Amino acid sequence: MSVSHKVFRVIPQNDEQVEIIHSLASKMQVDFWQPDYVKLVKPNMQVDFRVEADKALEVEHLLKENSVDYKVLIDDLQTAVHAQFDSKVRSTGHSYEKYNNWDKIAAWTADIAAQNPSLVSRKVIGETYEGRPLYLLKLGKSGTNKKAIFMDCGFHAREWISPAFCQWFVKEAVETYGTDSTMTKLLNSLDFYVLPVVNIDGYVYTWTKDRMWRKTRSKNSGSNCIGTDPNRNFNAGWCKLGASSRPCDSTYCGSAPESEKETKALADFIREHLSTIKAYLTIHSYSQLLLFPYSYTYAHPKDYSELNAIAKAAAQQLASLYKTEYEYGSGATTIYPAAGGSDDWAYDQGIKYSFTFELRDTGNYGFLLPESQIKPTCEETLLAVKYIASYVLDHLY
Repeated sequence: MSVSHKVFRVIPQNDEQVEIIHSLASKMQVDFWQPDYVKLVKPNMQVDFRVEADKALEVEHLLKENSVDYKVLIDDLQTAVHAQFDSKVRSTGHSYEKYNNWDKIAAWTADIAAQNPSLVSRKVIGETYEGRPLYLLKLGKSGTNKKAIFMDCGFHAREWISPAFCQWFVKEAVETYGTDSTMTKLLNSLDFYVLPVVNIDGYVYTWTKDRMWRKTRSKNSGSNCIGTDPNRNFNAGWCKLGASSRPCDSTYCGSAPESEKETKALADFIREHLSTIKAYLTIHSYSQLLLFPYSYTYAHPKDYSELNAIAKAAAQQLASLYKTEYEYGSGATTIYPAAGGSDDWAYDQGIKYSFTFELRDTGNYGFLLPESQIKPTCEETLLAVKYIASYVLDHLY
């Protein structure tokens, strides 16, 4: 990104102020960080959005003129992009405390499996639009009739802390097996399927062209706009609430459910292993939330009270380390409605324990979380994931 950008936060007080944000979005290119679609903006909601620097004055003028309170979260996005790489860890190769590009992650998937043959295996479950292999790691001691937990990271390309967590989880599994009693029990009794990056093409694009890219990189027929939001591309209330049918929008639902090769590969794998997969965990950022179904409807799932209790306890576990506070609840009511998400889809497939993590932070850095926060973020998230996994193991169905 050659031109710099600014990130604003506004909290519209009423419908008139919501209208002002709508008119802004119709006048210029606005990238909504939270919520991720302009139609979801409502009064008293925290709204974070990015605009090009040369539009910033116009934005500030419009907000001031209409008495909309705002603050500039990130004054110069380019500086913030460079500032992510603030880790003290020195490394040229793969590092768990740095953001790794796709080539490093791909090589790491091979290495970690080769170095830990009794605990980790790797397979290809499909390929991306641009032809990259989708590597899936399977963690666990070999055994018969084992149930499994499926975890994925990197649905949205710019959420770099997400793949960092999947890598961290695998590292912790192999390093603490045999010494940490919880991890040892989990790996002896369950298998973990870990998909380190779902949207690989988009992730590569954030490293090479546009750090703020979100969607896949597939072409859309009849449009010059590229990509589909993979987390609006599942057959769960597809393209209804909180998803867009316009290819140029960042929450574009795609031409049909599972139109994207990446989402189809993921869904196919889960369908093939439905008898064994008992939990589904998907890792996103940012906003410090632990969500469960539903997002495509305001209706509560039949397991609401159990899922809510698990989320509450997992959030307490997470907070026990660095006092990081997470909100928890069902998606639509806790943040905003979003149709076509993988968590709702997995739940409707019969996977009862389906959770979405929105990792750090609450907006100071947004998608540009500094590397110095990778370790604490992953450490605290691991506590929540281990709690959920242990619960699942004790409540197999």
